Amino acid sequence: MTEQPIRVRWLGRVRYEDGLALQRGIRAGEGEYLLLLEHPHVYTLGVRTKVEHLLGGVSSSGASVVRADRGGDVTYHGPGQLVGYPILDVPMAKGAIPAHVRRIEQLVIDALADLGLPGAARLDGYPGVWVGVGGERPRKICAIGVRVQRGRSMHGFALNVDPDLSMFGNIVPCGIADKAVTSLAAEGVNVTMADAVSAVARRASRAFAPAGAVDREVERQDAASGSSAVAAVPLSLRERISPKESIFLRTSLGERKPDFVRAPLRIGPEVVGLRSMVRELGLVTVCEEAGCPNLSECWSDGTATFMINGERCTRACGFCLVDTGRPLAQEADEPARVAEAVARLGLAHAVVTAVARDDLKDGGAAAFAATIAAIRERSPGTAVEVLIPDCKGDDASLQVIFDARPDVLNHNLETVLRLQRAVRPSASYARSLAVFGRAKAAGLVTKSGMMLGLGESEGEVHGALADLRAVGTDIVTLGQYLRPSARHLPVVRWWRPEEFDALAALGQEMCFAHVEASPLTRSSYHARRATQAMVAAP
Repeated sequence: MTEQPIRVRWLGRVRYEDGLALQRGIRAGEGEYLLLLEHPHVYTLGVRTKVEHLLGGVSSSGASVVRADRGGDVTYHGPGQLVGYPILDVPMAKGAIPAHVRRIEQLVIDALADLGLPGAARLDGYPGVWVGVGGERPRKICAIGVRVQRGRSMHGFALNVDPDLSMFGNIVPCGIADKAVTSLAAEGVNVTMADAVSAVARRASRAFAPAGAVDREVERQDAASGSSAVAAVPLSLRERISPKESIFLRTSLGERKPDFVRAPLRIGPEVVGLRSMVRELGLVTVCEEAGCPNLSECWSDGTATFMINGERCTRACGFCLVDTGRPLAQEADEPARVAEAVARLGLAHAVVTAVARDDLKDGGAAAFAATIAAIRERSPGTAVEVLIPDCKGDDASLQVIFDARPDVLNHNLETVLRLQRAVRPSASYARSLAVFGRAKAAGLVTKSGMMLGLGESEGEVHGALADLRAVGTDIVTLGQYLRPSARHLPVVRWWRPEEFDALAALGQEMCFAHVEASPLTRSSYHARRATQAMVAAP
């Protein structure tokens, strides 16, 4: 059996809560990872935090306060600080956990030397990495706090590259009142976050995978622009398709599509009847709104994907035809109307999706729960699949959907890690993976999908599939991106049917319960068949 590599991922700026959910999701599986990221301003409380170590400035600092399940006392995370979460197998033997901590310390010490700070070292009795050891004023440059449970580690280290050191003045960092905190910048070593990420990634390969089995997505990303390259900020179309984002091999909008991405048009009585019923009930289907190439095939088969919470999205993803704008008010009777349509169609498998509603406190979660309940009441034998937005990663909102117990919880990753900012600037790769970690912890069947043809490499697709499987995703769909208009991202290349077949075979090797992969595959394509395969899987 081929040795599984340790996978090193630079995720950019990630909310602490999303990072924690992602760690838990990966730790519940079998893969080994090093997650590298920044957090927005946050104070985290370890299991040994004392209340008196939270000083007066915490409440007015603008930082959130989160209780963590790691060891240690209170610490600070924020922009300019490189956080590393090694999720590794750690033998449950005497001395194994201290050895794990020492291995992390040595990784950081070696990386700091590579960056131009050779004097970093351990300080007896104080976990972490320090400078000025042996002098009168030792200063902590990297905090370390880990947790090992059932032979798997999580949490890790926080290396100060160039954070706002005044934020440490609001706490007693790590419960150590008599020693200072420093950073690379404060020590006169001026490096970028990208430099630090690269140095740590290289040293991690040697520390955690001495045999050389490493999958480093860090090297596939635009590291030259540092942490700002992955910030979730809106982009103009010109910025999205710049060479900087490696989306520059553009096809012309008028270029003839290959025959294998041309779906036959079937306008039979079933299609006309379903369209009439949708109009009568005042419903919206994503089939129409997103210009799905399989509309006539699915509608002829009496299946459709209903879109709730209106037809205007609060996000402006570079691939999507759904209208972006200020959404209208939610309609209280919409769940009942969807349930009526499902009943009239006699669906054995109903799919419900929604626009992103970042204007709502719950991201539209309550409407999903209400729609699931309405379908179940009207058609108790119907399996319900929901294709959800990320609800901004809010635990309580996602839990509302999880508690409704959909038969399948679908959320699309859409593209590979490197292209996330260009393709869906208001979303987050880490947050999406964290959704799956949370959903699997809730005991749900999970599903995700990606579009190919936006400039990703085959290796990046393999890496994304590995990441999805690492958080327990059960079903995956892979299809060719089709540019809906000149306002949308261009097609870089056409993936051929045999390439999709190879990806499907790879997915089976990775132990996905079902992989639906073809040029015309979309999120809900053959959804019932995928769910049946999941039920039949061992």
